[in-house]
Amino acid sequence: MYLFPQSKLNSFFHTLFILQVENVKLLDRYTNRKAANGTLYLTATHLIYVDASAEVRKETWILHHHIATVEKMPLTTAGYPLLIHCKNFHVAHFVIGQERDCHEVYTSLLKLSQPAKPEELYAFSYNPKMSKENRETGWKLIDLKVDYQRMGIPNDYWEITDVNKDYEICNTYPPEIVVPRAASKAVVIGSSRFRSRGRIPVLSYLYKENNAAICRCSQPLSGFSARCLEDEQMLQAIREANPGSPFMYVVDTRPKLNAMANRAAGKGYENEDNYDNIRFKFIGIENIHVMRNSLQKLLEVCEMKSPSMSDFLTGLENSGWLRHIKAVMDAGVFLAKAVKDEKASVLVHCSDGWDRTAQVCSLASLLLDPFYRTFKGFMVLIEKEWIAMGHKFSHRCGHLDGDPKEVSPVFTQFIECVWQLMQQFPCTFEFNERFLLEIHDHVYSCQFGNFLGICHKEREDLKIFEKTHSLWPFLLQKKQELRNPLYRGFTAYKEFWCGMYNRFDKGMHPKQRVLDHLLSCMSQKMKLEDNASELENVLKQLSYLSGFSCNGQNVAGSCTLNYLLKVATSDLKCFAKTRLGIWHMYY
Repeated sequence: MYLFPQSKLNSFFHTLFILQVENVKLLDRYTNRKAANGTLYLTATHLIYVDASAEVRKETWILHHHIATVEKMPLTTAGYPLLIHCKNFHVAHFVIGQERDCHEVYTSLLKLSQPAKPEELYAFSYNPKMSKENRETGWKLIDLKVDYQRMGIPNDYWEITDVNKDYEICNTYPPEIVVPRAASKAVVIGSSRFRSRGRIPVLSYLYKENNAAICRCSQPLSGFSARCLEDEQMLQAIREANPGSPFMYVVDTRPKLNAMANRAAGKGYENEDNYDNIRFKFIGIENIHVMRNSLQKLLEVCEMKSPSMSDFLTGLENSGWLRHIKAVMDAGVFLAKAVKDEKASVLVHCSDGWDRTAQVCSLASLLLDPFYRTFKGFMVLIEKEWIAMGHKFSHRCGHLDGDPKEVSPVFTQFIECVWQLMQQFPCTFEFNERFLLEIHDHVYSCQFGNFLGICHKEREDLKIFEKTHSLWPFLLQKKQELRNPLYRGFTAYKEFWCGMYNRFDKGMHPKQRVLDHLLSCMSQKMKLEDNASELENVLKQLSYLSGFSCNGQNVAGSCTLNYLLKVATSDLKCFAKTRLGIWHMYY
């Protein structure tokens, strides 16, 4: 829910106004609270609901691209219900008085929420009044070459090559990739012919401390017995690029049964007899269809009206969602331990190497490298493992009117895995959960060009870098509100264990841990800021009413309102000073 000044709303309508429907009810689906009554507006980019019954003007803004489904519900005595589910998990339940109005809103939203062409997406019309130079600078903010240089690449074992500059090796890889220096061009080309969609093994992350590498690719076209000399040489080059280990892991993130089924279709997984010194391992992360169904079950649980604790927990368990999250996280942990503890390189793939592979490689990098837990580093990680390496954002997020079976919450799962890590290690991430939510929202909003298309080549064809803006500068401008106040960038930081040595000295330490108190204060501060904003709106309304009544009709009422205005202002200031004083004492 967003609150905008009346002047801004009016100017917005004058330029983009499409449809207006009066006397629309907005139901609260989770409580028995009385339905709001107001006006529904459709613009070229947003659905906007203005609550006329509230004491303070409230506006609900829903971006068309955030809408996942629009459903007409059975007729009620109040009117014609319209249920909207959003990709950011907002649910809006409207009741419209006239059938014609309901149908017009319904058909309009279906068209506006799923455009047929990429050029119709919001990013191509979004204009933040930024100069061409600033827009170009925003796109240059993330340079993946700098990240590879940070890892020590190029070096004696690895090189950055433009062998894919014309997308002849793989049209879903970027023009420049990192491969073993020992792998000749003939080996690279030969390996690409043996890998699904030409997605050869390339470097994802190099752990400088021991030269162990995480590489990624797609499944081999091995079937039951096929082999490829160049592909075997490619894996040998990866293993030999880490002289400290006599073997390397090959990790298939799919369940074994799924991989065996792919063998029947001429694909499959590596035969250990054909590759020297590899250790093969299945992880068992389910496919996109299972994940889509699991999320749907989870959302059905979340939308239950006043469920008992037993019903909620049973529904959560039956959805399988947290089991899937655990499977992804376990895979990331396995990779990180293999690289750091066993000093072994790892090659990861799923079917095509752009869904589960991206999840697992990203999480392993995040666990191994504190840089990726900073603002800039996390942006680099997403650019490197998801955007550049061809995760199909357009298909998985349903940006366009396409096959619904291609939609799946792959990136949502990754974001949740990061959030789960933040809960376990609250001091190791520079950003807070609002940063993750901002990124997740904009993956679906199509407001910025970063997540449009399915690969680098398609983004070039769409002229994304010339016609749209990058998300990253926008987020960095909001750095203060997205920062984690508990972040400690130096892992060598040590504390005095007061709870041990002064356990019985009641005046020496607070009964509540400082970390817990800080977290509590953070939550309280955010609530206070929201309350302060609401109270300011109340004061403005009171001020308006006071001025209105003084125009000659109700002087006594005016004096009463002025008195209430002064009292409310005084109470607000006192309340804010007291609470924020407590916050600043600890922050």
